[in-house]
Amino acid sequence: MDTQLIRNFSIIAHIDHGKSTLADQFLLQTGAITQREFKEQILDDLDVERERGITVKARTVAIYFKHEGRTYELNLIDTPGHVDFHYEVSRSLAACEGALLLVDAFQGVQAQTVANTYAAIEADLEIIPVINKIDLPVTRVEEVMEEIETVLGLDGLNAIPVSAKTGLHVDNVLKAIVEKVPPPSGKPDNPLQALVFDSKYDDYRGVITYLRVKEGTVRKGQQIRYMKGGTVHEVLELGQFRPHMKPCNELGPGQVGYMLCGIKELSMVHVGDTVTDRTRPASKALPGYEKPHQMVFCGMYPIDATDFERLREELQKMSLNDASFSFAPETSDALGFGFRCGFLGMLHMEIIQQRLEREADVDLIQTAPNVTYELLLKTGEEQLIDNPQDVPDSGQIEEFREPIARVTFIVPSESIGAILKLSEDRRGIYKGTEYLGPNRAQITYELPLAEVIYDMHDRIKSATRGYGTMDYEVIGFRDADLVKMDILVKGVRVDALSTIVHRSTADRRGRALVKKLKTEISKHQFEIALQAAIGTRVIARETISALRKNVTAKCYGGDITRKRKLLEKQKEGKKRMKQFGQVEIPQKAFLSVLEAGKEE
Repeated sequence: MDTQLIRNFSIIAHIDHGKSTLADQFLLQTGAITQREFKEQILDDLDVERERGITVKARTVAIYFKHEGRTYELNLIDTPGHVDFHYEVSRSLAACEGALLLVDAFQGVQAQTVANTYAAIEADLEIIPVINKIDLPVTRVEEVMEEIETVLGLDGLNAIPVSAKTGLHVDNVLKAIVEKVPPPSGKPDNPLQALVFDSKYDDYRGVITYLRVKEGTVRKGQQIRYMKGGTVHEVLELGQFRPHMKPCNELGPGQVGYMLCGIKELSMVHVGDTVTDRTRPASKALPGYEKPHQMVFCGMYPIDATDFERLREELQKMSLNDASFSFAPETSDALGFGFRCGFLGMLHMEIIQQRLEREADVDLIQTAPNVTYELLLKTGEEQLIDNPQDVPDSGQIEEFREPIARVTFIVPSESIGAILKLSEDRRGIYKGTEYLGPNRAQITYELPLAEVIYDMHDRIKSATRGYGTMDYEVIGFRDADLVKMDILVKGVRVDALSTIVHRSTADRRGRALVKKLKTEISKHQFEIALQAAIGTRVIARETISALRKNVTAKCYGGDITRKRKLLEKQKEGKKRMKQFGQVEIPQKAFLSVLEAGKEE
């Protein structure tokens, strides 16, 4: 197809500003789907996405639009809006020449809108502002146009007002894409260069690679080479998403589609790799992507030890479909064999866990999540730690550094005090306040990442009655007074319950945690001591009393010595059980580490 008739664009916005609905409306108005399919959020095909009403994976679709007598091919890449999936957005932007910036007509510019706009500006894309939800009974269209100008520096007067729900003015957006987004550069006769921007595993067909062709043409039956992987394959099937997979014979420069080569080995395909022709290769690979930095880690262990290999296979499929997720095997005294998994944030972690339990049907025990820390040892060596079990004795540590995030809050003016107090309580360093209008302000803080990821989002929503939003980026590590807190159950240290805390809050966290564990661990036939300790110093203790069976129930009246004898016998038995008895710790207890932190 002539590159002058191709447009590649993505939709970027804050969470819940209507990206997926607008994408569905494009499909409906260009005849790609029927009115009945429109109601089904057609691009969000994961169960998790439909349930939560959010987009997790970027999806692509090719639509055809007639304008001034010519038919244009528009390749849309629908992206997530939540801060945890910012990496997914940056990957999608690399495959486009333009972006639609969607802003809610009532909520206006939010924290993720700002972050995603800067990402699009850095990728040198043509940005078209669109104001959505103008069918709402209460809107602030003119104020939102001003916000687009003052906060983002874009021309607010050119913003296109639309309603993705009713389809009002959506055709104006399609026209703007054709007129403003530049066509892709690239010649069909040049050596092939295609960017792998995503991939997924199909049980019947192997690895499906998602491509954006930059130079040259890829054809069915061609011998291709993955430049990073170094492997050579034959193209068995090519196609585009319209919105379902539709095979075609070739993809030219600027086109976006999928490729099947019958690859069964997951390790052969890397997101960000370049596909080229085997006989006439490109001189150099495309830049690809920066490696994502996982910031949250937790252990995942199969409840049934025989599921270990199956869990490994499922995690491999997940990491192919989601390049920002990583895993490595580890063992725990308490839980046996499992994997240490890395995520971009808490929502990312929850969604991977849900997908494993549902799509793969694996029962998991998950340990409490923690962030990555940096240690400077007395030997001068620097070490990154993502598991509290790996922290050496405090005598060997010169500096214990924690990750710091620059957090941007956008909140109503009357909630500024609540946000300042919330941030100060979490050891935040105030950086500044900017007013975006008479009723809204942008506040910037530097906060420890551990304080941000667990429940900051929920706290902001309750402090601002749902109107506040936040965005964060990690800016580096800073020395802090941190300690490792161990939990001992019946005198035995449970490695999976260890956490890293700030010394000033250690006593409070320790007390809250053992109290919480006391409610989670059921009574046994013997007494169980729960202790929180820093090094050898115990800072909190709770005791779960023993279950007491009434052994004298069958004695009515008669000699008291008989009853005493039975009670003594019971005491002896309990002593023996106390020595040999194993304590069963339920799954909920491992997550109580988190809840104890929240209740503080």
